[in-house]
Amino acid sequence: MNLTFSLAHLMGGLILLCAFLLLSQRRLAAMITLYQVQALTLSAAAVWQGFAQHEVNLYLTGIITLALKGVLLPIALRQIVLRFNLTRAVESTMPMALSMMLGTGLIGIAVLVVLPSTMSAVSLTREDLAIALSVVLLGLLVMTARRSALAQIIGFLSTENGLVLAAIGMPGMPFVAEFSVALLVLLAFLVVGIFLLRIREHFDTLDITGIEDIERRGR
Repeated sequence: MNLTFSLAHLMGGLILLCAFLLLSQRRLAAMITLYQVQALTLSAAAVWQGFAQHEVNLYLTGIITLALKGVLLPIALRQIVLRFNLTRAVESTMPMALSMMLGTGLIGIAVLVVLPSTMSAVSLTREDLAIALSVVLLGLLVMTARRSALAQIIGFLSTENGLVLAAIGMPGMPFVAEFSVALLVLLAFLVVGIFLLRIREHFDTLDITGIEDIERRGR
């Protein structure tokens, strides 16, 4: 049991660390790499939870996560970066120091919200939920703090990783729910990819601020 807790906490901590480090990155290539490490760790965490909970469905979740989020989505994101030549630093809506401070505060809020309200749950489940909520909140902060549409997509994908981490940490979660989330993310990514292509064709930029400026001038 100690090994189960230790490895689960180690992988959960690494997923949280990747979500936090996304706030400090200004390059899309680095953000994609962090997301890929986060997704690969999530797939390993799902497999480990399958072993700990004796659930075959979690093994399938780990395999799907590995293929979809650990391999396919990072490749697609890098192809978008190359196609649109998105090599310059991503602009932020707030200073990096402020975003890091807000991220630390959000982690504290997640712990204060989850742990007292789940006193009756298993210790591992409680801590996984606290980490998962922290990852979700940090992903939302990334979406808020970055002006690039692609950076906001990475924040959204990180948020979804937090939701999956919460699902695999809760014993008895139906596999159909986890599979539906993964399929929804894939479909959403395809739609967003087409949307980004159309934005670039019409506005010649993926910077949200630039698009808003063009829209104001058009009015």
